[in-house]
This record gives sequence, C-alpha cells and structure tokens, in this order.
Amino acid sequence: MQLKCYKLDTKRKRQLLLLTSLLVFIVMISPTQVWSQAKVGTTGAQFLELGVSARAMGMAEAFTAVADDISAVYYNPAGLTSLYGKEAGFTYINMPADISYGFGAIGLPLESIGGVLGISVYALGSGVMEETDYNRVPTGRLFYYDDLSIAASYGRYLTDRFSIGFTVKYIGEFVHDYSSSGWGADVGTIYDTGFRGFKIAMLISNFGPDMKFIKNPYPLPINFKFGGAINVIEADDYLLTFAAEGSHPSDNLEKYNSGVEFVYKDIFSLRAGARFNYDTDGFTTGAGVKLPFGEERELRFDYAFQDYGVLTEVHRFTLVVAF
Repeated sequence: MQLKCYKLDTKRKRQLLLLTSLLVFIVMISPTQVWSQAKVGTTGAQFLELGVSARAMGMAEAFTAVADDISAVYYNPAGLTSLYGKEAGFTYINMPADISYGFGAIGLPLESIGGVLGISVYALGSGVMEETDYNRVPTGRLFYYDDLSIAASYGRYLTDRFSIGFTVKYIGEFVHDYSSSGWGADVGTIYDTGFRGFKIAMLISNFGPDMKFIKNPYPLPINFKFGGAINVIEADDYLLTFAAEGSHPSDNLEKYNSGVEFVYKDIFSLRAGARFNYDTDGFTTGAGVKLPFGEERELRFDYAFQDYGVLTEVHRFTLVVAF
C-alpha cells in the first residue's frame, strides 16, 4: 500500500513539473510589453476582451480554471476536454450605446485522434451612425463600425490530469470603407489536482503580430491569466465552487476576479462575483437552469448582470445545447 501511494505522488509531481515548465516557457516567449506599465488605449481589437458567456460573467469571469463547457473556446481551450459530446453555445449581449455583440460556437469531440475541436465566431456591430465633423456638426453621411473574429480551437489531455489547448483566430475590423485584418492565438493549460475538484489553470490570449489600419500599426490586446477553482462544498444535492484569478493585460495594470457558483440538484444555478482594478465595473451576478431532454441531451439557459459603472449595466443571455 505504501509503494502504491509513493507511485501516485511521483506521478502527480511529474504532472506538476510539466505544468510549471510550460508556464515558464510561455512567460519567456511573451513579449516584453505584457510586463510593462499600463498603456491604456494603445491596443486595438478591443472586442476580443468582451466576455462571451453569461455563466462566466455571473462569476465575474473568474473562469480560466472553471471552463468546462463550449465557452472554453474563449476562456481556456484546455477546458474543451470536459466536453464528452457535441455542444453548441450562443450568446447575445446588448452593450451601451446600442452596440450589439454576438457569439456562437460548437464543440466536436474527435474520437479518431482524441481531443476536442471547437469552432467559434464573434461579431460586434455599432449599427448605422451619423457622421459629424470636428465641431459635432452632422455631415449628412452615415457610417458603421463592425468587428469580426473566426477561430478554431483544439484541446486534449496530455496526462490523466493535465490538459492543454490552442486557439488560432482571424481578426477583422471594418469602419465604413476602411478595414484591418490579422490573426492571433491563445494557449492555455489546466491541471486537476484531484482534491475537491481543485484546478490550476493559465492562459495567454491574443498573442500575434500587429494589425494595421490604413497606415498605422497597432498591437493586439494580449492578456496573461493565472487562476484556480475549488469545490468548497460538495454534497448530494448541491455544489458550491469558488474561483479566483489574476490577469496582466498588455495595455493596463493587473486585474483580479473572484466568483462563486452554487448548483442545486445539477439543475439550478446561482452565481456572483467581483472584479477588481477595472475602469468601469465591479460586481456581477447571474443564474442558470439546465433542462435535460431526450437521451443524454440538455438545454442550458444562463443570464448575467454586469454593473458597468457610469455606462449603466450590461445583460448577457446564453443558450447552450448539448447533444
């Protein structure tokens, strides 16, 4: 019995060593601007930083280590390994100033080669706006502002407790007759300790070359995140999960998120969270319901409220179909 315990401890030490080595490697290849002072307003494609999941936002987006549904394509592609069947998700967000943002994704387990493939689309639109001159006088012309990203993600287990995931994305920004396009990549990992669902995760997102609008280049909003999640209470009828994470965006100072999710009978969910060192918002809250139908199929409806400070509030609605 003692020999068996020793082997298990050794295996976990090797897995942890692998995670640490990968973390150090990613930090070393990260551009120096990730570790510099705040550079607010120096990056483009800001729509890439808008949260896409009502469930995640209900927990203040402390979701890097929690990501276990189709929204993992955005929050941490390593979490795609939690999908044991096909899953599709859709989110609609009504942003301030009548800006609309939509997200759609599908996850497909690949039985032949292992792992899970995810395809996702992100679209932000301003609608038609009236053009004005420098004195705010209407010119009589109309224009629009649209953002689009199409991404492919892949996640798989490297060991029974350690998973890794990658995302490659096309990024396009369109303003009237002008446009800019480029590509970016994400890489994430999740390590499951095996103790009360305790997971440690990391993610670097939007890593890629500068984009160019007309003649001026601008960098992507690179972000590095490190977080954890643990089941504080585990019972037959309910589960309480606490998650926390820190992030270091390339255009701002460090930010911190924490949130909780309470699940009753694996059907009803309540969530709450707080975001620290953000410019606009603080607390978030949300709820969800899971409705099984057919054999091994289910619908999930999630809602989240986000306090947006002086810009009032933002509501998110997400529908997930597992089939």
